[in-house]
Amino acid sequence: MTVRDRLAALLVVVLWGGNFLAMHIALEHFPPLLLAAVRFLVIAVPTVLLVPRPNVRWRWLVGYGFFFGTAQFPFLFMGMKLGLPTGLASLVLQAAAPFTVLLGAVLLRERLARRQVTGVLLAVGGLAAIAVARSAVAPALPLVLGLLAALSWAFGNLCSRRADPAEPMRFMLWMSVVPPVPLFALSLAVEGPGAMGEALASAVTPGGWAGLAALGYLVLCATVLGLGVWTALLTRYPAGTVAPYCMLVPVVGMGLAALVLGERPSWVELVAGAVIVGGVLLGTPRPPRPRARTEEGAAERAIAEVTRAT
Repeated sequence: MTVRDRLAALLVVVLWGGNFLAMHIALEHFPPLLLAAVRFLVIAVPTVLLVPRPNVRWRWLVGYGFFFGTAQFPFLFMGMKLGLPTGLASLVLQAAAPFTVLLGAVLLRERLARRQVTGVLLAVGGLAAIAVARSAVAPALPLVLGLLAALSWAFGNLCSRRADPAEPMRFMLWMSVVPPVPLFALSLAVEGPGAMGEALASAVTPGGWAGLAALGYLVLCATVLGLGVWTALLTRYPAGTVAPYCMLVPVVGMGLAALVLGERPSWVELVAGAVIVGGVLLGTPRPPRPRARTEEGAAERAIAEVTRAT
């Protein structure tokens, strides 16, 4: 990856790390299924009205929307609502990275360099250490829901790779058209019209402003900007090259949870977080040195030396 694309991936890491704090705040004001539905509806309406449909196969667009939106966020939001701590949620969801690497190798036949395999294994070891250290603070069901969310995200990543959109932002926006209808139907069936109406009515009161602000962050920062950049990276590089950056998200997420919510990481978590960072850096291949540019630079230096000599 180029330096510019590495910085873009780190920007996504910061946005998605703050995403979990926004989820925590939003879930205090909205039921989980309704929150997921409203999140995508806010994007879907202007998309249908203003944005041309991307030139990709419908099955990959619908598949991405289903796995990333309809499946991932209900699992994640319900897990957090049932007691999965914010910092631990940011960790569990990053199982999408090894899931994506594994599915990419099995289903898309993507080859992994030994350096990548070593880095991913190192980062997975760090994730496992944090999971063991934090396992006592979360019951089994929320953890299982978090892992199902991670698996859904991994399948969504592969759909994005198969779609190979020429305009990733347009593809990402149109993906948001898929989840609202099934998510509203699920919310109506599971959470009920009473809970839905109460949450929507209270959102426009002074007490609901924090929830609306958190929803705005989820829509604009985490989804439109963060996912747009992420989709663009997945179209340029193999899934195994991009996915390991997800492992940096829990470092940001757990740090914000500790700072804002008082969730204090143990020394095991801190050491494991450093291992994750090292694994991501090791698992990302260095960009090849462009030969043409090197030869051009050499020619320019030779001309400059001749000019100075004369």
